[in-house]
Amino acid sequence: MSTPTHPALPALPLAIGPVLLGVVPATGPTAGGNTVQLVGLGLGGATSVLFGGTSATIVGQDPLGLTVTVLAPAHAAGTVQVTVTNAAGTSNPASYTYLAPGVPAAAAITPTSGPAAGGTPFAIIGSNLTGASVTIGGNAATVLGTDPTGSVLFGVVPAGPPGGGNVPVVVTTSGGTVTVPGGYTYLPLPPTVTGTVTPSTGSAGATFTIVGTNLFGATVLFGATPATGVTVDMTGTSLSGTVPPGTSGTTVQVTVQTPAGSVNAGTFTYL
Repeated sequence: MSTPTHPALPALPLAIGPVLLGVVPATGPTAGGNTVQLVGLGLGGATSVLFGGTSATIVGQDPLGLTVTVLAPAHAAGTVQVTVTNAAGTSNPASYTYLAPGVPAAAAITPTSGPAAGGTPFAIIGSNLTGASVTIGGNAATVLGTDPTGSVLFGVVPAGPPGGGNVPVVVTTSGGTVTVPGGYTYLPLPPTVTGTVTPSTGSAGATFTIVGTNLFGATVLFGATPATGVTVDMTGTSLSGTVPPGTSGTTVQVTVQTPAGSVNAGTFTYL
């Protein structure tokens, strides 16, 4: 009997290198750091991903070898070729475009005012605000982040001048600098008085002093009559002035008034 023959078994397919089908998303900022997913076949065990020759950080891989997730590296604006390398070789290239940063725009800040001590949360509405830094009155604000579209920036107001006032708000990105219309207004802190008016007795024309805090812009009333020549030191902790006319033998209330409020500074008796 003849020995039966069997058809030859098909040869096992040769191992092929990784195949890159696409990059999602296919665009991103020049600063890098954004998440990009590479889609293809045979991508498992990726050891290197290059964006135009610059290594990306691999942060995840699909066990089936269909996807590799990376953080894009920083690169100049323009289109680069992306490749994936594993033990089987290097993939075909796929295109990825770095977008030049847009010039920031800032239409408004909300709220538009807050206490001089700072600490007020704020939002700036505009466009191209991603990655921005913010100064308010020349002091760096704490930037918490932006919404996904880069059109709203969130932060915390830094401390401002104790006496308050309107200051500029400046937003800076790699695409440029813009000033927020209207700026931000610091509201002065309420005044306080330590002790009472000194001296507490005397006659019109005498010099008096009052010590406290947040005395910027203060006026002083002796009863209903304003004192004259009131000056406040640079720290807002001391003021002096001239006692106004009054009736001998009477005692009047002394009141310190600032844009942020009023405070009792004791009494004064006319001799």
